Amino acid sequence: MTNDILQYASTIWNTADLLRGSGIKESEWPAYMMPFFALVMIESRLIRMLDELRAQIGPETFAALDPEDRLTLIRDRGQGYNRYIFEQRKTLQDICRNDKSFEIDFEGYLRGFDGETKDLLGVEASDGEKFLDIRGIIAKLKAKNVLFSYTTEWSQVDLKPFNNSEITTLEEHIKRKWADISAETAGEQYTPDDVIALIADIIASKIEETDTLLKIYDCTCGGGNLLFGVEDRINAKFKRLTQTFGQDWNDALYALARIESRFRPDSKIEHGNTLTDDKFYNDVFDVVVANPPYGVSWKGYQKDILRDKTGRFKYTPSISDGQLLFMQHLISKLAPGGIGVVVHNGSTLFSGDAGSAESNIRKWMLDTDIVEAIIQLPTDEFFNTGIYTYLWVLNKAKAPERRDRVMLINASEKFQPLKKSKGAKRKEVDAQSRAEIVATLARFGDNAYARVFDKEFFYFNKQSLRLTNVDIDGHSFAERLKEGQKQRKLKPTRLSDGEHTWAAFEITDCAGAPGGPYPSLQDYYESALKPQIAALDYKAQPVVVETAAARFYYDVERETLIQERKVKKADPVREALGCGKIEVKAGFKRATKTRPARIEIAVALAPDEEKDYEIIPYHRDPAANDRAIADFMARYITRPYVLLENVVGVEINFNKVFYEPERLRPIPDILADIATLDAELKALEEALEL
Repeated sequence: MTNDILQYASTIWNTADLLRGSGIKESEWPAYMMPFFALVMIESRLIRMLDELRAQIGPETFAALDPEDRLTLIRDRGQGYNRYIFEQRKTLQDICRNDKSFEIDFEGYLRGFDGETKDLLGVEASDGEKFLDIRGIIAKLKAKNVLFSYTTEWSQVDLKPFNNSEITTLEEHIKRKWADISAETAGEQYTPDDVIALIADIIASKIEETDTLLKIYDCTCGGGNLLFGVEDRINAKFKRLTQTFGQDWNDALYALARIESRFRPDSKIEHGNTLTDDKFYNDVFDVVVANPPYGVSWKGYQKDILRDKTGRFKYTPSISDGQLLFMQHLISKLAPGGIGVVVHNGSTLFSGDAGSAESNIRKWMLDTDIVEAIIQLPTDEFFNTGIYTYLWVLNKAKAPERRDRVMLINASEKFQPLKKSKGAKRKEVDAQSRAEIVATLARFGDNAYARVFDKEFFYFNKQSLRLTNVDIDGHSFAERLKEGQKQRKLKPTRLSDGEHTWAAFEITDCAGAPGGPYPSLQDYYESALKPQIAALDYKAQPVVVETAAARFYYDVERETLIQERKVKKADPVREALGCGKIEVKAGFKRATKTRPARIEIAVALAPDEEKDYEIIPYHRDPAANDRAIADFMARYITRPYVLLENVVGVEINFNKVFYEPERLRPIPDILADIATLDAELKALEEALEL
């Protein structure tokens, strides 16, 4: 029957024609369609439930029951009820047959639902959560004078012949199309059926047939398509009992998932922000799955995250992208021996430099040895983005031979093109490709599109160092300083940069200052002198410092400081001091009891140093890692240096691992093409001459 019900998808989507004709924007259609789809879905399931009860206890016995006893039986099922349907024996289709009594009957129909269903549908007008907000949608449809016509269209959707599983399949296809047109950002991703199937196959390959309950959790479950899709596929392969748990912050999608959960044997769906209000804070799970939003900011609840006391978040990533917050949360929810498959975009692999929160989170994950594999999916796999996506396979009970190792699987070519694209989705990971991927993961060995690495392969040293620059002769001014001395202070008598000249280095009066008058000494300092001193560039300007015994400047061509010592009755003695810099600093000093307010100008010569860093391969053994750094420095660094902090970073780069250089065409083929072109050109020239 599944194929038959999928044909119903276009019928349901045709109800949008009335919305289009009423001038309602396409991006708003899902908000109008969700509550009515929920209505026909709930109604069909309630009627099926009623039929099942009637069959279980016998039609005659059921008919003889007191109405309240009958309602108690229905309530005990925990799947909701509707007094109007059960007592008036009228369905949505029945009340749409009479336009005169429609509004009264429709109101009775809506109010006939149990309290939870009314809350989820948004039947009761209130200031609280409205979830599917059917009351608000009804008001808008009334204003457009199409409420009766729109409801009548939906009443023709008869899902009663289909079972719960088939209705779920239809629901997922409809929600996919909603996601396709209503996602406001590329971060909101509906997980396609083929990706759900791959995730389920990976999980199925790692669980066993036992009599223990399998608890499955999705922290961003949306409408439940991934969570329930994985459960259904596992139930199709195993007799093992399953229980599903999900949480989502989106009102409407939570409502749909919550409604769906009531028709499943054992399912709990909660509403709220997982990162700030974990509804399952005391629970751990055997299986975690999720497709958290990509590149979505968590600024709105930053304070709550930073104050979190659960210990879930080892590091807080960039506020512009919360994916790795969800990843840390999911890891904290894994039971001993638990497994997980999480969908992310590429930023979780490589965003952030060494020492950043993102890099530290990756390092923490590899240090704790929870990552078993990462699978790159094809582009054009999702409905509203063409980017690469990745499955992170988590395993808290890795086999001994897999410990401290990670597998990368490049499944970017494992797909079949769709005959008809669905939004941005043009490819699907077909059944054969899924089987190959799962088999490759099971073998855990290298092949043409998969590689296994020691986890340290993804680590790297970011070694900071302080370099001392040298002149063309290989000398630095640092050689002129005594041990522990950082600079040589001068006692200048004159300082010039070719435009400005200073002969006083402790200024207490600005009356004669150039560009004056100035209201105060401090104003002269702030508005004139300080910017002039800050603009001094001894390499670009002829900065000359004179003392009683010598003058100093920088020789740009030789990249060295020059000292010219004054000698009586003789030419100055010129000496290269090595590569260094002329430091000129000015500061304003306020008046004290013993000294007046003043400007002090200080001049010094110092080594020309700069901070830099080198990226160096990492070694697990600390001694070997130190040797690798030392060998790298000896081989590649020619200037004097001092090692500073070393930070170990982690980056996972599929392009680096699976890079295939473009094959160049053989030279004889290129020459043959050139000869052919030459011949064609000559033929054209001859034709023109004729």
